[in-house]
Formats: sequence, structure tokens, C-alpha cells
Amino acid sequence: MRHHWLLLGACGWVLLILMFASKFINFNFRVPDGGCGLPVTPVCGVDSSGKKGFVDYGGKPELLSWTDSAMKNIKASAAREPEKRPQPSSLAATGPATAETAAWQAVEAERLELLSSVCRNSSLRNLTHTPISKFVLDRIFVCDKHKILFCQTPKVGNTQWKKVLIVLNGAFSTVEEIPENVVHDHEKNGLPRLSSMSDTEIHRRLSTYFKFFIVRDPFERLISAFKDKFLQNPRFEPWYRHDIAPAIIRKYRRSHREEAPGLHFDDFVRYLGDPGRRRLDRQFGDHVIHWVTYAELCAPCEIGYSVVGHHETLEQDAPFILQAAGIERLVSYPTIPPGITRYNRTKVERYFSGISKRDVRRLYARFQGDFSLFGYERPNFLLN
Repeated sequence: MRHHWLLLGACGWVLLILMFASKFINFNFRVPDGGCGLPVTPVCGVDSSGKKGFVDYGGKPELLSWTDSAMKNIKASAAREPEKRPQPSSLAATGPATAETAAWQAVEAERLELLSSVCRNSSLRNLTHTPISKFVLDRIFVCDKHKILFCQTPKVGNTQWKKVLIVLNGAFSTVEEIPENVVHDHEKNGLPRLSSMSDTEIHRRLSTYFKFFIVRDPFERLISAFKDKFLQNPRFEPWYRHDIAPAIIRKYRRSHREEAPGLHFDDFVRYLGDPGRRRLDRQFGDHVIHWVTYAELCAPCEIGYSVVGHHETLEQDAPFILQAAGIERLVSYPTIPPGITRYNRTKVERYFSGISKRDVRRLYARFQGDFSLFGYERPNFLLN
């Protein structure tokens, strides 16, 4: 019996000791936050402000780096229904949207790095470097209110970007209200050009404003220019068919016995690929802007552009360009019809099917700078 009471007393002392010790033990453990790379659920990334940190995807960790998978994620996100896609103004507030922003920033950084690298390539200098002349300054539209410069590259969806600037300048409330004839009437659209300003004003704007332009596959752009100006001519510009087309035909058509009227695409290709075409270009004046190179239009090796958008990814690029310029809450880019910006290799092959390899190679030699500056693949299916 005595041993029984001793055993109960010992158990009591043990319980008292454990209760006393528990007050000094902290069972609340924190996940280390020592920096990027730790094995925790949030992953190392870049937020919308450009600061490094963690982005919680609410699932499997995923590194925010520029990879093929990152671009696929952007395209997949853009393919969602509009109402399910986060708006640019809210991108910094949610995890997935921040990831999308960071991925686009990485894509844009790679585009600008490629541009800079090709500009330093001395072997392509004649094809990539253009003096900042009045011709270039005439292409750059100004929005002083929001400190934006936009360089016009025709046949790459520029009409819609001009509408965006017109709204920002206050002439209209929305892009949908702007009549098409006003967009292209530079006396009525209220868009000043950089060439209209003094040297001091030009320098200040080039040094401090947000600057951007849009590109697309160079050969597909030429097809678009040919169709728009010489076949369809929706804006009824008679000089393309009555003045420019006959001048090209006289010099570059190989057989004048052909019955098909008007300018043929092979005539157009021979004209563009001819190093001696300068005399005709001077005769055509500013109308050549629809088919000269991006380098000649916007001088990207001389002007430090903030963003270069791509027509092929315009559905993804447009909202982020608005965000990068700080205007996403003020204006929206017009809705893009599905598939309209997609590269159409079948169309390119059809247009070039009857053109000699020699003429195609001469054309590529003329536009090689554009292919290289903006990362477009050499069209070996046409050249070889």
C-alpha cells in the first residue's frame, strides 16, 4: 500500500514539472524568409513595380523567368474569355496577374536586349542605323499631356494606336467615337508630330517621354501594304494606282504582254529589292512609308525606345503597353478580332509562289535588318 502512494506522488510531481515547463516552450514556428531560392511555397519573382520578391501562385511553385513556357502561359491567358482576364489596372493586386505582368516584362526586356545587340553588330550597320532626320521625326506622334511618343509603322495596326492618342489628347472620350476619316486627317486629329517642334523640345521629349512602336513580320507587312494600296485601296487614294503603280511597272515589269491590269506583286518585289530604287522613292515622297523598313521609319538604333510591341502578340502586348505608359485607367485599346494578328505562312507562301529565288533573296537582303532587330526568323522556306 505504501508503494502505491509513492507511485501516485511521483506521477503527480512529473505532471507538475511538465505543466511548468510548457509555459517556456514556443511551439509557433515561422517559415524562413531569408530570400529568393528557399524551399517555400511562394517563389522568387518580380512584381509589377520591378522589385524582387515572392509571388504566391496558390499552387505549384513556378519560377518567373523568360522561357518558352512563360510565353505559352501569356498566350494561354490571353485566350481566356475577356471577362475572366484580369484588367491591367488590377495586375499588381493579384498573384496570377502579377505573374503575367512579370512574364511580359521579361519578354519585353529580351526584345530590347536583342535590339541593342543587333544595333551593335557592325556587319548589319547599313541596314539598322538611320539618322534622326525630319523623315523620322514626321513619323513620331506626341502626347504631351501624358508624356508619350508613338512612332508610326504603317500596316501594323497603327490606326488603333493613333485613336488611343487622340482620346488621351482630349478630342474624343472613347476610341469608338472617332470617325475613320479623322484618324488619318492630320489637320483634324489633333496629334502633333515631333518634327513640328524645336530642337530643344525634341531632345527633351526624346530623353524623358515614354516611347514605343509596333512591328510585324517584314514580309507579311509588305503583302499587307501591297493589298491595301494597290488592290483594295479602301481610302480611295488614287495616286497609288494612277501614279506610283505605273512608274513601278514601267521599270520593273519583265513582260509587258501580260493582260492582267494593275501592279503585280512580283513587280512590287523587284522594285523593293533593287538597290537603285532611290530615285523612284524620292519621286514617291512620303507614300513610301508603307513599305520602307522599320529602321528607316523609327531609327530604333538611335532612339532609346521604352517598348517594342509585336503585331503577332498584340492581344497580350496592348494592355501591358497601356499599363507601362501609365494610361490603362484612361483609355482602352480597341477589341482585336480573333486571329487577325496571327502570322499566316500560307498567305506568304501564296504571294511569293511565282517569284524567283533571286528576287526573294534581294528583297530579304533589303529587309534583313528588320528581321534581325526584332527577332523574326529568316524565311528559309522562301529563300532556299
